[in-house]
Amino acid sequence: MLDQNPQVIIDREVVANRWVRVVANEEGVVSVPSEGAVLLPYQYWLSKQEELTLRAAAGHAVAVCFAPDDEPESLPVDANHFAMIACDFPAFTDGRGFSIGRLLRERHGFTGELRAVGDVFKDTINYLSRCGFTAFDVRSDKDIVDAAKGLDDFTESYQSSVAQPLPLFRRRAVAA
Repeated sequence: MLDQNPQVIIDREVVANRWVRVVANEEGVVSVPSEGAVLLPYQYWLSKQEELTLRAAAGHAVAVCFAPDDEPESLPVDANHFAMIACDFPAFTDGRGFSIGRLLRERHGFTGELRAVGDVFKDTINYLSRCGFTAFDVRSDKDIVDAAKGLDDFTESYQSSVAQPLPLFRRRAVAA
């Protein structure tokens, strides 16, 4: 089953979405289109790694999407093997993707596009960016332009984050 919003937010800009997200159907079958940039379930990529590496070598970009119960530690290649990695947020109440994103940035050194997909909307975008996400596939029932404004909801944060490694009290001490 294919899932693609026509636009996404990347680096604070609303742009055309070049990635087609492939998800398993009700029977658990994943059908990958023969061409184009595809975002595949991480577990599917693990099971078809050799075949998908050949696909990528032929010029058809492959990215992976971590489900909330996937472990970044199980990644058998350098995270930077992928131009893009996504984390699925199946529900607003499931925050495991925040941790996965932060682990990919801080522990695994991922420097590419880190995309949030699923239940993503304005109220979550600022927090996602603090965990290292640079791209947002906003829910189709939400206004993407309005959602992008969520990146500017807060001008300061007290805590350290991927986006700002120093907590506010340390930044104030440096400025003084």
